[in-house]
Amino acid sequence: THPEKNPAKSGIDLAGENFHCDFRKEMSYADYLHLNTLLSAQKPLTEHHDETLFIVIHQASELWIKLCLHEIAAAIRQIREGDLGIAFKMMARVARVQVNLIQSWEILSTMTPFDYSNFRSALGKSSGFQSHQYRMLEFRLGNKNRDMARVFESHPEIAKEVRAALNEPSIYDESLALLARRGFPVPDDKLHRDFAESYVADSRVTEAWRLVYKDVEKHWDLYELAEKLVDLEYRFHLWRFSHMKTVERIIGAKPGTGGTSGVSYLQKALSLRFYPELWDVRTEI
Repeated sequence: THPEKNPAKSGIDLAGENFHCDFRKEMSYADYLHLNTLLSAQKPLTEHHDETLFIVIHQASELWIKLCLHEIAAAIRQIREGDLGIAFKMMARVARVQVNLIQSWEILSTMTPFDYSNFRSALGKSSGFQSHQYRMLEFRLGNKNRDMARVFESHPEIAKEVRAALNEPSIYDESLALLARRGFPVPDDKLHRDFAESYVADSRVTEAWRLVYKDVEKHWDLYELAEKLVDLEYRFHLWRFSHMKTVERIIGAKPGTGGTSGVSYLQKALSLRFYPELWDVRTEI
């Protein structure tokens, strides 16, 4: 047999496959996902090639953050109801999404300082600092800061959503409430406080968590809850670090477009801890 007389077929043999082609009266993949809207949302303000990369990375991140908010809000409800099994699934999903968010900085870092300088001025005062979804995610995870909510006052509907996330108990607040319901010595002032205020570490809460870690077999679900929380914060810090290093790589020590000091501001944020007692308890074990 001569190879030239029997050339290998390229692609998949579609013979016998009854795939649909007429969508005049049926919903298609593009219809379901509203791809016309989604794919027309990238509108560069300059002619520079890398602006499309910049837009796509940030828009994709906002979609992933939307999913994180969906999952964290549901996990908070499940913890409040004491159904930790379902909450764990949701928290684990968020942790996987966080891996994608961290990876996005790797892609953005392919943009050089020269590339960014060609369109940065077109951004005006717009900045990721103004992402209301990111701020809501921070608040629901437990990093509360009233001043951060002021950025959204010019958009009443968005400001209302952000304030709700600020004022409601975070996933850590609900976890401490669950500890208390299970009989652990969580101070009353941690359970009944102004949830819009930044959480302050308390050695008594560290002791409550130490009792959980002391008898893991007896308190396995609470132990797993603690470790799932640590997973979320750990990956959040990795995201922040990757963000900071990417910004440093691209703009150096320049101020941010949103008015922050840029890299130095991002460096300060790295020192924040969402669940301080879950880190402190490791010293006590």
